[in-house]
Amino acid sequence: MSEKTVFNYFPTKESLVLDLGETTLISLRDTLADPDLSPVEAVLETLSGQLAGLTSRLTAQDDWAQARVVLLRFGALIGSTPSLRAYQRDMTDRQGAVAAEILARRTGVSPDDPGPQIAAAALLALWPFQFQALRRHLPHARTSEELHDEVNADVGRAAQLIDAGLSSFAPARRSL
Repeated sequence: MSEKTVFNYFPTKESLVLDLGETTLISLRDTLADPDLSPVEAVLETLSGQLAGLTSRLTAQDDWAQARVVLLRFGALIGSTPSLRAYQRDMTDRQGAVAAEILARRTGVSPDDPGPQIAAAALLALWPFQFQALRRHLPHARTSEELHDEVNADVGRAAQLIDAGLSSFAPARRSL
């Protein structure tokens, strides 16, 4: 495959390594816009799908111990590479803007209003929390299923806190 072909699919070197950003953005657009899901449910759906994808890739590896080491090294690579951290921050900013816009539309306020901005920031905080939970549980998990369950439980508890805080952030009532 030529370099030109690769960069047709991945516009930057960083996007080649951190390929979930655009997928997350698309998923957020779809799930947050769904009026049948609360904002927290929408984000949990996206996170759960990403976690399931990751743990299924780990399951597919021949050597569970080696797969865990590789995943931990990948996390360390991201943390130690300024351009990857900057790309991750930029992607988070884009995701936050999209989330705030959708939440504003759902509640009938401006995207610049503090409500959708804070709500989006709180919801997006679940991503680094999920990665922290992965790092915390990965060394001790005996199987990818156990890892999935432990991380999912941690993220669920964090989401409950956010959900309680967002319960007052409801759609604006329209007068007739």
